[in-house]
Amino acid sequence: MASENKRNNVEEKKEENKELKGMGFFKKVKYSIFNIEKYPEMATEGIGKALSYIAKLVVALAMVLSIWTLYQTYQMINEGTNYLENQFPDFSYSDGTLTVNSEEAIVIENEQFGKIIVDTKTDSEETINQYLNQINEYGTGALVLKNRVVLKNITMIGEVSYNYQESLNSMNLTEFNKQDVVNYVQNGQINSLYFSVFISLFIYSFAMYFINTLWYAIIIGIVGYFTMWILKMKMRYIAVFNMAVYALTLSTILNIIYLIVNIFFNFTIEYFSIMYVTVATIYLLAAIFILKTDLMKKQAEVMKIVEAQQIVKKELEEQEKKEQEEKEERKKKDKEESKDKKEEKKESKGNVKHDEPEGSNA
Repeated sequence: MASENKRNNVEEKKEENKELKGMGFFKKVKYSIFNIEKYPEMATEGIGKALSYIAKLVVALAMVLSIWTLYQTYQMINEGTNYLENQFPDFSYSDGTLTVNSEEAIVIENEQFGKIIVDTKTDSEETINQYLNQINEYGTGALVLKNRVVLKNITMIGEVSYNYQESLNSMNLTEFNKQDVVNYVQNGQINSLYFSVFISLFIYSFAMYFINTLWYAIIIGIVGYFTMWILKMKMRYIAVFNMAVYALTLSTILNIIYLIVNIFFNFTIEYFSIMYVTVATIYLLAAIFILKTDLMKKQAEVMKIVEAQQIVKKELEEQEKKEQEEKEERKKKDKEESKDKKEEKKESKGNVKHDEPEGSNA
């Protein structure tokens, strides 16, 4: 019976492994959120599969962020063009350098686009850092310098910097002035710039979020590894790291939802990053405790099987001993019966000799 159960468990395990090997991305997303007991099995697929899985999630995240930032850029350029044409001072660009005809820094504050600071005179890193701090405090905005523009969005990790010469030379733009920019936007020639901005944003967003997600996975994996050590469970760190990657699924999806909500409602959560890590950690720890419970159940089943085997073994030994005793007793009885028969035979012979007639001696 025990061997039959073991065979059935092996067959079930094979079916589960077969199912996991053929599992698509969306099924893994479902398992990562609703079937956390599958984490150990998914972790056995290796670090390559885990990294490929989280990369696909980050692609979705980077895509949402890039589209949103591009949309903001589109609106900012359209509104900015009107502002440039009517209120902004004259400026010119030549060989990687932007020059604005203003002695002081220009500060523009807009609820939709944030704080925009234009200063093409300064070379001081201290002043530039002060400008960036002002924009960071505001949450969203842009810093326009003589050789580059720095964009900041509340959904971004850090800032995105674009060097004029690197970005504009690819479009064969080496010089222009205020009127050229207005004409460029109004004639629709800026579409190629939008595409270039989108590609740059996507690459930057993917790289930053992918590295950031891996860092979270490493930290959460360390927490999980020490939890296993406390629970006296043996598992390699790389397997725990793989589990941590899958545990980040819900957090990453919540991050995507948060970006979308922020796009339409300008809704911010002050401690979102803490919630991001906390949710993933809870998922990993829950998976570890489920694994521990399963191991304890299996150990209890094994103990029951061992106890049952010991009882059966003891019964067999007792039965064998009883049979041996019965055999010895039968052997002894047969021996006694054989001895009695010999004695009876001997006595019968003696009686025959004793009963012969007296005339027979004559």
